[in-house]
Amino acid sequence: MVPEQELPAQRDLVAGLEKGLQVIAAFDQERSRLTIAEVAELTGLTRAAARRYLITLTHLGYMRHENKLFALTPMVLRLGQSYLHSARLPRIAQPLLYRLAYSLGEAASVGVLDHDQLVCVAAASAGQLVSVTLQPGTRVPAYCTANGRILLAHLPQEQVDNFLERAQPEQITEYTILNKERLAQEIMHARTQGYAMVDQELELGLRTIAVPLKNFRSEVVAAMNISVHAGRMPREQMVERCLPALIKIQVELNALL
Repeated sequence: MVPEQELPAQRDLVAGLEKGLQVIAAFDQERSRLTIAEVAELTGLTRAAARRYLITLTHLGYMRHENKLFALTPMVLRLGQSYLHSARLPRIAQPLLYRLAYSLGEAASVGVLDHDQLVCVAAASAGQLVSVTLQPGTRVPAYCTANGRILLAHLPQEQVDNFLERAQPEQITEYTILNKERLAQEIMHARTQGYAMVDQELELGLRTIAVPLKNFRSEVVAAMNISVHAGRMPREQMVERCLPALIKIQVELNALL
């Protein structure tokens, strides 16, 4: 978040660009095809304005429409690829993630916080397809992921308290922690022990352990995890086998960031 004193003046903002991006963001897994009226409702635009933005995005190749329904095209992926190709973190992390994943024969990923969500920015797998969520660009709730929980653990306590106050945990699996007091305890536990483990809270069968990544100023900028199938590796074995490998790559990455 930009500190309040650094917020730009309203006259310096391009409202059209802001609204166009809001239109793109209105589409997701649950809403892959939308009408003009639905886009207007989701974005707060008038129907006339929503129609113009959708027609413009269609003209530029970012949208297609059929039978009054609009949908994103693969061209939208260029926006995400621009970040992945230009950002320093994914480029530095990817080779080390491959080494980590293949040393354990499991899947590894790096993620960052974006508001209350965890966004995967780099991933590698040694042939074990553990989860479709471990792909660059995937967004998942921070509260029920190991990467998200260790990143929350390194926020100032005031920000953690604010996160918990506005959080609305959903029962994603039977193991998802919904009680906010228990969530606070898990975040504090991760802060104390230096790593977080999440056991099947995001997906049944998905067990994950994560550590923070720091830059040269000792600021936590990302998190890195190892994910395994719960049926293959017990919790205790994950700590014994995966944590040392994670810490080894963590030290290397911290020196490069």
